[in-house]
Amino acid sequence: MSEMFDAVDALVASRSPLPPTEERKRLRTAHGLTLDEVAGALKVRRATVSAWESTKKPTEPRGPEREAYARLLRQLAELYPAPATPEKPAAPVPATFAGTVAPEGIVPTAVVDELAASLYPSPGVPRPADFADPAEARPLSTGQASEAAVMTETENTQTPAPVTAAPAAAPRPARTTRTSSTSRRPGAKKAAPAGTPAGGADPRFENGPLAVVDVEDDGTVLAYCTGGLVLDVPAKSIPALVDWTLREAKLGQPKLAGPGKDADPLVVLTEAALERYGLPVTLTEEEKHAGRIPEGHKVIKQLARAEWKLTKRGFGPWARIYRPATGSERACVQLCIPSWNALDTRHWGEAAQLPPAELARVLGVYASRVMTPRGSTAVTGLELMTALHPPTRASEPDADGKRHSEHNPGSLGKDAIDPMNFPPCEVPDGHPVLKDLPRFHVRGPAEKLFEEAYDWARPMTDAECTLRHLVGIDVNMAFAAGANGLNVGLGEATHVKAPAFDPKLPGSWLVDLSHVDLSRVKVGKEWVELDGSLLPSPFTPKGERPTGPAWYATPTVAYAVELGYEVRPIEAWVRYENGRYLDGWYNRLRDAYLATMADLGVDADLAPEDFLAAMDGYKARDPELAIVTTAIKATVKGGLGKLRERPRGEGWKPGQPWRALSRPTWRPDIRAAVIARTRMNLHRKIVKHAAFTGQYPIAILSDCVVYAANGESPLDFLPYREGKPLPGGFKLGINPGLVKHEGTQTVLWGEEVRERFNAPELNLARYIKDGTVTDVDNGE
Repeated sequence: MSEMFDAVDALVASRSPLPPTEERKRLRTAHGLTLDEVAGALKVRRATVSAWESTKKPTEPRGPEREAYARLLRQLAELYPAPATPEKPAAPVPATFAGTVAPEGIVPTAVVDELAASLYPSPGVPRPADFADPAEARPLSTGQASEAAVMTETENTQTPAPVTAAPAAAPRPARTTRTSSTSRRPGAKKAAPAGTPAGGADPRFENGPLAVVDVEDDGTVLAYCTGGLVLDVPAKSIPALVDWTLREAKLGQPKLAGPGKDADPLVVLTEAALERYGLPVTLTEEEKHAGRIPEGHKVIKQLARAEWKLTKRGFGPWARIYRPATGSERACVQLCIPSWNALDTRHWGEAAQLPPAELARVLGVYASRVMTPRGSTAVTGLELMTALHPPTRASEPDADGKRHSEHNPGSLGKDAIDPMNFPPCEVPDGHPVLKDLPRFHVRGPAEKLFEEAYDWARPMTDAECTLRHLVGIDVNMAFAAGANGLNVGLGEATHVKAPAFDPKLPGSWLVDLSHVDLSRVKVGKEWVELDGSLLPSPFTPKGERPTGPAWYATPTVAYAVELGYEVRPIEAWVRYENGRYLDGWYNRLRDAYLATMADLGVDADLAPEDFLAAMDGYKARDPELAIVTTAIKATVKGGLGKLRERPRGEGWKPGQPWRALSRPTWRPDIRAAVIARTRMNLHRKIVKHAAFTGQYPIAILSDCVVYAANGESPLDFLPYREGKPLPGGFKLGINPGLVKHEGTQTVLWGEEVRERFNAPELNLARYIKDGTVTDVDNGE
């Protein structure tokens, strides 16, 4: 009989009445609960809860989930009765319950009760107005706790490194809605964003660095900020939105360096917001090609009438709207329009498709740990260099007590190097300094500095063919590690004939390295014998041995000396004004990457086996944070690439200057030095590994190296003894310069692919990740 009663109870519960979808959402947000928290309590997916609240395509919960959901809503309704007026109720600041999981197969009613009654001893008892925001009092996450004591190991250092303070990405802070930035309750507190002085949050930017503006079904315009905060937006036009952002929204980010500038607020416009403000949801093919909407568009006319200006790039995916600065006061707002391809899927994944709150979270974590995006990840990477080393600073007071702008030591200055003062060997084809070359002249190694990443492969030996697997390992943030501690030129180059080589002097050297024999090299202080035919040359991207004099960056020539060979440069372009310009840039990006990976469950101090296990499927643990890691890595590569930006249309012809040459950060020599050092770092590890194990790489693509092994794991060929790696060799770990597992395929797969394409030296590192043979570079 009891079974029948249980069945009857279940049948009744399966039809538990639920309020309309709008009321469900109102009750959840009134208590400050996020979709993730409700989904975690009910053991359903976040998208399921979102669908229960959707006004467009609603779905209804079934079974035990419906009973628990109805129970939650009933208790919330007691706390927050429907208002008699259409005004939105003020939302009390909630507690978070992220990560609470019920036992398998049991409806978590106790958790529902806890969610509904958090911070409230009984219905109708309000929370004290001066209670601190829970984000401030929340204990450190597992990732943050581990970051505090992490030992950063890079190519050259093993020193404790402080991790930049950043808001914890998980658990997520609860959403709070308020009508404007001035309506916050007295006494309420807010956690300080990254980059804020220790004294507390900057009141000018108390609502965070950015907001995602969206329009509700009823026409209400909302700005989704970081930390779950939502503001009502009264603006009815783009000029009014810009004005509201600067006057009321309290958005922005404090400067990253003393003499620098605060980051301008970033406003992201959803498709609904574009329609609301009279902008196209997508660009036409002509507009995509131009990178902007026409100058005669009505919104641009509105801005002109309101005396707002646009930069030379016009109103495009990353529009900048400003008024000329008056003194130290800036009036500038950055717009980001995802549906115009502002968030490139190669670097931001599916971020453009995220709901507003989730997109605000992704961009907010990136902004707090890297910087507020200023454009593409490449543009942001370059802007980060300048933000950390501002070109000018205030001088000491003069006789009248006035301060003046002066050059900031250690920076690249405010003026670009005259294009005609660049060494001809360092510039790309078509540069103005090469305008007198014959039209179809092809520069060889003795005329052109060609420091690029590896793209090398060789046929497998008979012994390697008897092994079962090909295992790829990938260097974490290899180019960031290459920038760490690197001495680069800060000013113009000086031409020197027959110089003595100085490994501490950055520059470009014309020298013959064809005599360096990899069959006999120095490893440390000892000479070792190797099979040089199985190793790539460190001096060329294709791994071919040089045949005569060629131009090389300082790190390449220094490595030839390290291998035990004498070098005699013929001539050089050296930079006597130099410094470690990229150190702060590296530290910022490293800390951002380590903090985000720690939030994903991959800590910097894991044992090799634990690290491999943690990396397995780490992106699925929080797909939004996984997007941030991809963007951070793209910021590294893109920022370095921007140092030698090529012409981008605009009617450019060879021999003419292009726009990028007017930047102080157009420095192809710095890019070449970083790439050279990265390649030397990788070759050094390969040589040490070969000298110790007798194993040689089969293929290398950029920062991915493939070895033949009998097992499927990197631990099947990396020499670990009692958990310790070969000193100076490959080490598994998440720090920049250490390696992770890229992928494993069979030796038979490798041989079949090469036979199919009739290419014995096809670069298998390009396809090792998933075995799919395409023309796409799957390297990091």
